[in-house]
Amino acid sequence: MAKDLQADYQAAGFGGALPLGSKPALVIIDFVRAYLDRESPLYAGVEDALADCVRLLGAARNAGIPVLHTNVSFTPGGVDGGVFFRKVAALRAFERGSPMGAFAKGLEPLDSEPVITKQYASAFFGTSLASTLTSLGVDTLLIAGLSTSGCIRASAVDAVQYGFIPVVVREAVGDRDPGPHEANLFDLQAKYAEVKSLADVEAYLAALPN
Repeated sequence: MAKDLQADYQAAGFGGALPLGSKPALVIIDFVRAYLDRESPLYAGVEDALADCVRLLGAARNAGIPVLHTNVSFTPGGVDGGVFFRKVAALRAFERGSPMGAFAKGLEPLDSEPVITKQYASAFFGTSLASTLTSLGVDTLLIAGLSTSGCIRASAVDAVQYGFIPVVVREAVGDRDPGPHEANLFDLQAKYAEVKSLADVEAYLAALPN
């Protein structure tokens, strides 16, 4: 007999709520051409998520909160990508100089918005992200970008481990298949993060003190 998944998790003590803080930042993870170009091995059909991420970015800029972006870049041959690069052949799309690493239209960073270049799934691993957020006094991290089952999940898990409240913005993240996308959103909400709608996040940003 199939269990009610939500009820089963709640009965086990999962799915608590984390109140959002008063000092948020937004990180947009790897929203680059590789996931939008049909000639790319990483094409993921995430055009709807792109439109919603552009909307989220506008709301964050209007609210005056810190905005950070990540991308992926490897030395040709991928020596700095280690085992991850050897495991996932499609990562060759991110070798230095590839046009696939360009930011999606509408999500180009402003000069004042840091770009954190990474080689692994988490936006925190081997980067300055945690120290930058700490120096800014950030307590809540809004997370958008790609992909839900990979870099979004890894970054959200690391965020909670670093002491930031992770908020995954449902419409502003995407994946190549709805199964892993929905499964990871469910598990993130159950264990590691708050998964919030774009409308809820916009209301939260609009209510922040000036």
